Amino acid sequence: MTVTNAKPRRIVLLTYDGINLLDLSGPLQAFSTGNRLNPGKSPLYETMVASAEGGLVMTSAGLAIDTKPVGALDGLAIDTLIIAGGCWGDDYDEHPTLAKWIRQQASKVRRLCSVCTGAFLLAASGQLDGCRVATHWAWAERLQRQYQALHVDATPLFIREGKIWTSAGVTSGIDMSLALIEEDYGHEIAIQIARQLVVFFKRAGGQAQFSVPLAAQMRNDGDFCGLHAWIAEHLHESLPVERLADKMHMSPRTFARIYKAKVGRPPAKTVEAMRLEAAARALESTDLPLKTIADQVGYKDDQVMRRVFLRRWSVTPLQFRQRFASMA
Repeated sequence: MTVTNAKPRRIVLLTYDGINLLDLSGPLQAFSTGNRLNPGKSPLYETMVASAEGGLVMTSAGLAIDTKPVGALDGLAIDTLIIAGGCWGDDYDEHPTLAKWIRQQASKVRRLCSVCTGAFLLAASGQLDGCRVATHWAWAERLQRQYQALHVDATPLFIREGKIWTSAGVTSGIDMSLALIEEDYGHEIAIQIARQLVVFFKRAGGQAQFSVPLAAQMRNDGDFCGLHAWIAEHLHESLPVERLADKMHMSPRTFARIYKAKVGRPPAKTVEAMRLEAAARALESTDLPLKTIADQVGYKDDQVMRRVFLRRWSVTPLQFRQRFASMA
């Protein structure tokens, strides 16, 4: 893989005491791997790690990182600014000095990104008002309460809103970085980087931070674990509420009421989400025809599956496969 580019794109990763090490090192490794895979040509990216005052910044993992002061970046053209997440304990400090600096840079950079709780700092800088935003699932409700002009979505791994990219916790920063690289240099380069990093290329931004069964189990303490496993094995069959209720030895009305109270949504919504997840997995990891996948996961036909994908992720199954399929 070689790419001829006039000059490397400058990526600045913004840090502060208490950041999550992987929020920083994951994206850094993705970009630096792209440079290594472009032998004999100029680097794809120039990466810089910055903090308010510069010098050593202590990560929450106990490893100190040497940084440049943000003042030293004045006058430099920044292509992409990425704010790492993390904090000491259970309270996030929005760092007024960094929030002010982000406001000053926002109109100048091509992309403005956050990983995990870095979304709090982006929000404090006023750049997320009116945006749909991703963050770590454990911080989503707090972010929504604190910044009510945002629409916080705790489900996706990352979300793009124009030049604003926000990602969920920890390893999702790698998913977002691969998407940034794909936008810059194409699918083939991004997929080769993913293979070098030994990560699955690539979890779609719209994919959930948790699988559907796991998310449901977290909500109801496992009362319906057996049912969810059974559903996963019978997605190709008709699964009306009456059949699910019979499996749980309940009347349909009682089952539907208890299920929604404990899981947080009607059983039909869980079946729909599990079908979509199974279809996405098959599109990513196999070359099966769309009709075959639709049959296997319980859609009436591939046109029904197409409509579901468009409604949920605004892409067709074919587009999803082209963007997110893995290479053997």
